[in-house]
Amino acid sequence: MSAVVTVNPATGEPLAEYPAFAEGDVAAALDRAADAQAGWAALPFTERAAVLRRAAGVLRAEVGELALLVTREMGKPLTEARAEVEKCATACDHYAEHGEEFLADEPVDTSADRSWIGYEPVGVVLAVMPWNFPLWQVLRFAAPALMAGNAALLKHSPNTTGCALAVQRVLADAGAPDGLFTALVVAEPDVPAVTRRLIEDPRIGAVTLTGSERAGRAVGAAAGGAVKKSVLELGGSDPFVVLADADLPRVAHLAARGRFLNAGQSCISPKRLVVDASVDEEFTRLLVAEVESLTVGDPEAPGTDVGPMARADLLDGVHRQVEASVAQGARLLTGGRRLEGRGNFYAPTVLTDVAPGQVAYDEELFGPVATVIVADGDDDAVRIANDTRFGLGASVWTTDPERGIAVARRIRSGAVFVNAVVASDVRMPFGGTRASGYGRELAAAGIREFVNVRTWWVQDRPAVTAPASE
Repeated sequence: MSAVVTVNPATGEPLAEYPAFAEGDVAAALDRAADAQAGWAALPFTERAAVLRRAAGVLRAEVGELALLVTREMGKPLTEARAEVEKCATACDHYAEHGEEFLADEPVDTSADRSWIGYEPVGVVLAVMPWNFPLWQVLRFAAPALMAGNAALLKHSPNTTGCALAVQRVLADAGAPDGLFTALVVAEPDVPAVTRRLIEDPRIGAVTLTGSERAGRAVGAAAGGAVKKSVLELGGSDPFVVLADADLPRVAHLAARGRFLNAGQSCISPKRLVVDASVDEEFTRLLVAEVESLTVGDPEAPGTDVGPMARADLLDGVHRQVEASVAQGARLLTGGRRLEGRGNFYAPTVLTDVAPGQVAYDEELFGPVATVIVADGDDDAVRIANDTRFGLGASVWTTDPERGIAVARRIRSGAVFVNAVVASDVRMPFGGTRASGYGRELAAAGIREFVNVRTWWVQDRPAVTAPASE
């Protein structure tokens, strides 16, 4: 029988070994999910909400243990891991509090005696989730999907299998029915076939994926072929636009903290720092000083700012991108090397003189690398910000908020922040445009991705005539 082995990215040492599901195990999990969903959907909102509230309580009670698991499986500093667990609890509470309101019948004034829009569960939701926020990425789909009356199957990244099973246990401890949420332990070579078979099964009502553009295209195509609803949250190359009047010391500090959060392994990280030419030199000097002040090291140690990258192959890929960019004309100001010793540690890196045709300009850099691109005024900054196939997040920095809003309106993205680092918030929709995907997570929009929006038209007595038009 094949197995999935997790490895501590800070040490390179194995953490745990999990037996991989055979084909029959996957089929049985889907059977249980479909059976559980029927009863779960029949429960009143108050009972579903109670499970989510208890899940929030379990998360908060176990924040230390869960954060340590996250840190040991994928390497983020413990302070960041604790914040992730707390955010998961907030999501559970939010949908417990507002789910019924978000899905309430909406009366519509028509010629019918009674008519309304209803929001009803679709069945079993299949989720394919990544390793970079291994609890948050799961619960930000699972909390709304379950609150809406669905069941869920999770195919998580193999390197965060322990986190996947932890979410399953948290929900079970909170009273979720057996089989309602199952983490599928799938060996890497089996993932494409298992995912395809599940998507084709009629009991799967929707598919959601957070991951790479390549994975999104594959899952989106499979879902389209099976005529299934899908939500895709893919890559990003977010612009961080620094206008000429920005508070440079403050903005440089936030740029460094935002870019190197989670060792730069975030879809909404500010990867492209688009800086007005009049302040480029000063901003870059401040940025390099901020980056060089970051403490890189053991993610379990207090005071660590940047931990290891999650896997060795990811580090190697980012280093190849940096080397290629320098060979193409980018200038390396700091970093650009693997740190000596154990673990997947990469020196926080800043590249400048970044231009079209270079890897650092054209591709997403999913690691601890900031790129500085010089803009000749606001119009040029907007042009550069939009010069990407992605469209996830963007931020604009200025001492004049109205100027910032005017610039931001011209940037194509799923989210735009003025004078704030882009982040997800359970109260606001989250998602992208273009190659960053489609559909939305979080807020009311997120829970409505996993429902059948149903038209209800009721005549108290049969109508006298048939409609004259479709």
